[in-house]
Amino acid sequence: MASRFPGIIFSEARPLWNPNIVLCMSLSKLGLPGSRCGIIIANEKIITAITNMNGIISLAPGGIGPAMMCEMIKRNDLLRLSETVIKPFYYQRVQETIAIIRRYLPEDRCLIHKPEGAIFLWLWFKDLPITTEQLYQRLKARGVLMVPGHNFFPGLDKPWPHTHQCMRMNYVPEPEKIEAGVKILAEEIERAWAESH
Repeated sequence: MASRFPGIIFSEARPLWNPNIVLCMSLSKLGLPGSRCGIIIANEKIITAITNMNGIISLAPGGIGPAMMCEMIKRNDLLRLSETVIKPFYYQRVQETIAIIRRYLPEDRCLIHKPEGAIFLWLWFKDLPITTEQLYQRLKARGVLMVPGHNFFPGLDKPWPHTHQCMRMNYVPEPEKIEAGVKILAEEIERAWAESH
């Protein structure tokens, strides 16, 4: 398993490397989503092919993101920034989001998979009387976007109910937006339960 860049994984992880791996890291989590910049570590031939492909697809890839990253890497600032600014920021956001969820949804309505980093929480609505696809449609109609879990389980040999009971939630927006969305989520969960009786 590769360690998430820029170090926003909250449990112990050991990066894996071999010559067949193409490691891609986005700089969007550094607060530079518009720079459309990332780092690729791979065989030189693969990097050249990806560079050429990106030049064709993007037509005129920007130079600000790569220039900033080159300087940060030269000065050894990238890892320091990741450890002292980025990781604490995301850790605080995930803790705030969990507290907000618990204000509106007790454990008997919503379980939270252990948050191990990245920018998403996995919520488990065990025994919910509707699928998370149906819940997604209800939330979307009210302006809340979360991704139903079945999209992340392609090609299973047999049906697994868990895939229709989970949703992926981004915890990066401001706490006020998170709270507004979680409040609507809780209302829709209660509505689903009320309709089932």
